[in-house]
Amino acid sequence: KMKIAVVGATGMVGQVMLKVLEERNFPVTELIPVASEKSVGKKISFKGNEYSIVSMQTAIDMKPEIALFSAGGTTSLEFAPKFAEAGTTVIDNSSAFRMMEDKKLVVPEINATELTKDDKIIANPNCSTIQLVMVLHPLNLKYDLKRVIVSTYQSVTGTGKNAVDQLNAEIAGESDVAKVYPYEIFKNALPQCDVFADDDYTKEELKLMTEPKKIMGDDSFNLSATAVRVPVQGGHSESVNIEFENEFDLDEVRKILSETPGVVVLDDVSNKIYPMPLYSEGKDEVFVGRIRRDRSQPNTLNMWIVADNLRKGAATNAVQIAEYLIKNQLV
Repeated sequence: KMKIAVVGATGMVGQVMLKVLEERNFPVTELIPVASEKSVGKKISFKGNEYSIVSMQTAIDMKPEIALFSAGGTTSLEFAPKFAEAGTTVIDNSSAFRMMEDKKLVVPEINATELTKDDKIIANPNCSTIQLVMVLHPLNLKYDLKRVIVSTYQSVTGTGKNAVDQLNAEIAGESDVAKVYPYEIFKNALPQCDVFADDDYTKEELKLMTEPKKIMGDDSFNLSATAVRVPVQGGHSESVNIEFENEFDLDEVRKILSETPGVVVLDDVSNKIYPMPLYSEGKDEVFVGRIRRDRSQPNTLNMWIVADNLRKGAATNAVQIAEYLIKNQLV
């Protein structure tokens, strides 16, 4: 039997988690949807059945085998340890535990084999990080990364429902718009994702600069990031410049990536085929294209990476971790 709690079940990622669990026919024998106190008692639908949303304490008392968390860092810090104490394995989508030394930060295709039964709180990486490392990891194994520069073009869905509402209201020309962002997002690009840190990088940029090294188990390369919010709903895009220690062959790069599980190469510029968020929405794969040699320096590559930030960037990756735990009898 497999009791599964989804904490934050009414949020954007929580809703996608439920959808992914259903699509992948995850072995849920009892679903425990959890949300804020104001949502307790409301109904959600899963596999044709209705389930009542319960409180956090009720869910803890029910002792689910796995709890998928997407309710923000503050909530995770307070309640994830309580679930863990009750014997539940928590897979947390917030940034709360990602860089803690005693917590694993997992992308299943890369480092799920590090997981053990003792890992009761597992961190799900940042959405932009996941799609980046899915491409960097296999290339690092072959050519040895030296430096990575990434510029992101991130969907408003990464901020949440209120951001989507702001964009749609601005598109409709509504003057009384509740603003999530400090400026209009429609017809605009904001060079600010999350809040600024002391060194004028945003938290989103710092996540991109630190998380890949932990996931890949390699801190020998340098990484710099600029994160930009754009008026898109389908997924996140990244322009990535990669310098290797070793020379590479472009055809071999494409072959390595095309053979990487979860990665799809769309790179036929003669027919205008390249990744776009419009086509990534609702899909679990990471798409890569515009693969070309950097003319300005040796051993350097440019590429364009796109993925649905709510799926592989959040919900799907978390569910894949849960699937690995079950398959390997770690819960």
